[in-house]
Amino acid sequence: MLPLDVTAEVAEALAANRPVVALESTIISHGLPRPDNLAAAQRFEQILRDAGVVPATIAVLDGRLKAGLTADELDRIANEDIAKLSVRDLPIALGRGDGGATTVAATSYIADLAGIRVFATGGLGGVHRGANETFDESADLSVLAQVPITVVSAGVKSILDIGATLERLETLSVPVVGYQTSKFPSFWLTASDHDLDWSVDGPEQVAGVMAARDALGQRAGIVVANPLPVDEQLDPAVHDAALEQALRLADEKGLVGKEVTPFLLQTIVDITGGESLAVNLKIAENNIRVAGAIATAWSQQSDSAR
Repeated sequence: MLPLDVTAEVAEALAANRPVVALESTIISHGLPRPDNLAAAQRFEQILRDAGVVPATIAVLDGRLKAGLTADELDRIANEDIAKLSVRDLPIALGRGDGGATTVAATSYIADLAGIRVFATGGLGGVHRGANETFDESADLSVLAQVPITVVSAGVKSILDIGATLERLETLSVPVVGYQTSKFPSFWLTASDHDLDWSVDGPEQVAGVMAARDALGQRAGIVVANPLPVDEQLDPAVHDAALEQALRLADEKGLVGKEVTPFLLQTIVDITGGESLAVNLKIAENNIRVAGAIATAWSQQSDSAR
């Protein structure tokens, strides 16, 4: 039997074809400092509820997959020291009866099991710099090639190889559309140097793409690249200087594999005096609002098709 717990709120919304948006838990447990992380998680969910959308924060607790968390469970994710779980880690965590916060890959996988079609995150994982030697690539990409979920993100973090990530998504046949933009965003920055082949004008067009993908019988997810407004991005000069310094320090320390990303992110937070962290929150909230609008459009389209 599938070890999946869906809260009554989420289950009722799905049964009634009301809009639901999945939220990841890694940003709560590993991406934000305590106690601000719990307040942020509660705010993320409230943004959706205020828009008439049901939030489904995804996690693993006590050896069970969770689609939607109670207030107590959300508190546990924010305040307990728990592992970060990707898809490969799920059977181990379940078999041991453990808990953990879910990455984009694991959140997408669990959300799909629950029947949730839209997911809001901050930034996708991707191909790491120097991957031609290290083969370091996020499982987010390969999982999105297999899970039909629509992910709203601000692109990928600029610490990654954005061009290689887009090439990999193309190879995996994962559609990428710019949300009211023809440029792929660069997380802290509104735009990278990379053009997109396709863009959408609003949530109804995204819902149309989702419906067409289903009609074709394709299983890959859809990446909706949603940039921050220019006036909310990290100052580009500050960003470039911080990134250059962080990359140099990581190289001097000889960091590899899983050590690299958390070091770079924390170093950039330190260099920018916390400014990059404040932008992270704006990114998450911006993506959640867009995901809520897409989930609403999808719900309405599904109703009209019945």
